Amino acid sequence: MWAASCLASCCAACACDACRTVVSGISRRSARIAYCGLFALSLILSWILREVAAPLMEKLPWINHFHKTPDREWFETDAVLRVSLGNFMFFTILSVFMVGVKTQRDPRDAVHHGGWMMKIICWFILVILMFFVPNEIISFYESVSKFGAGLFLLVQVVLLLDFVHGWNDKWVGYDEQFWYVALLVVSLVCYLATFGFSGILFHWFTPSGHDCGLNTFFIVMALILVVLFAIVALHPAVGGSILPASVISFYCMYLCYSGLASEPRDYECNGLHNHSKAISTGSLTLGLVTTVLSVVYSAVRAGSSTTLLSPPSSPRAGAGKPLLPMDKVDEHEEKEKNKPVTYSYAFFHIIFSLASMYSAMLLTGWSTSVGESGKLVDVGWPSVWVRIITGWATAGLYIWSLLAPILFPEREF
Repeated sequence: MWAASCLASCCAACACDACRTVVSGISRRSARIAYCGLFALSLILSWILREVAAPLMEKLPWINHFHKTPDREWFETDAVLRVSLGNFMFFTILSVFMVGVKTQRDPRDAVHHGGWMMKIICWFILVILMFFVPNEIISFYESVSKFGAGLFLLVQVVLLLDFVHGWNDKWVGYDEQFWYVALLVVSLVCYLATFGFSGILFHWFTPSGHDCGLNTFFIVMALILVVLFAIVALHPAVGGSILPASVISFYCMYLCYSGLASEPRDYECNGLHNHSKAISTGSLTLGLVTTVLSVVYSAVRAGSSTTLLSPPSSPRAGAGKPLLPMDKVDEHEEKEKNKPVTYSYAFFHIIFSLASMYSAMLLTGWSTSVGESGKLVDVGWPSVWVRIITGWATAGLYIWSLLAPILFPEREF
């Protein structure tokens, strides 16, 4: 017994030293990566608790106070939502705290980039506290999360449009034949992949002998949008480029596939997994990793994207001559402190807050009534419609980005 206690103490001490070493190694440049790592940790924790926490939560009287104990899936969903709420609270508090940070001289700049041991402890405490809040608060958070997750998907679409237009402008800006040929080749590849993908979708999700009119409608609508993109982009009055149209076409077709693949496993028109009632651990892991990468990219990209929110700029404090002369070292430090921030800290954390809602919806299938799909990531009819509507929203925003400069020539876009 004494040896076991000593071993446990040694392990705890080693773990603390390891955490201290990792935290001390986080620099100003790697702060955003550290936030992404913390967010990824929250997703892993949500996934683990979804699998193992249900028996324990059934014994907690302030959670299981029902006359009849709910199904195991209810507790799995509840565990995910409580971790998500703790994550949401952590990043929302940071976002509110960072409002108005303009220069690196602001003391809150140091809080954003440092104090990692304290922030990790606060994050852990918030997640733990969420398991003591009433069920009514969790239900309210679940309802709000549906809207927050939809807003996060909209942010992803705006980022994609920003990226594609920037990519096209960069290649065209070189004004060399090689880059024009590269632009044409990439566009052709995207279109070939799009139409080839559509054929696969017809084969997988419209099997013969079944009435799959809804799936056919989704695929045909995606193809109509693909043709519409090309017509609008190449119209002489628009003067657009084929590269953004081809990339957005492929993305919309991918969203169509993602929506159809999210259909319930027992749906007769879902030919992708109609022989399997459960998903393998490997596929589940792959789905979670894909989700993490998508969320992390969107959060980091959005935090520094001028399309969504530029960092606040203001006159540098103390721009006049100092009262007392400073040496070159002090002058350099003063200039460094007076530098404006490179991105909006408040908006950066807001993106993580929305991403927390989005991830919770993915892990719970956008509904508490997970049923047979409770072991799957992003499966169920709510997931289907979210993906399909996101594709339509992407199409609408892309066409608007082409037509807006023509409809409102006096405004800058």
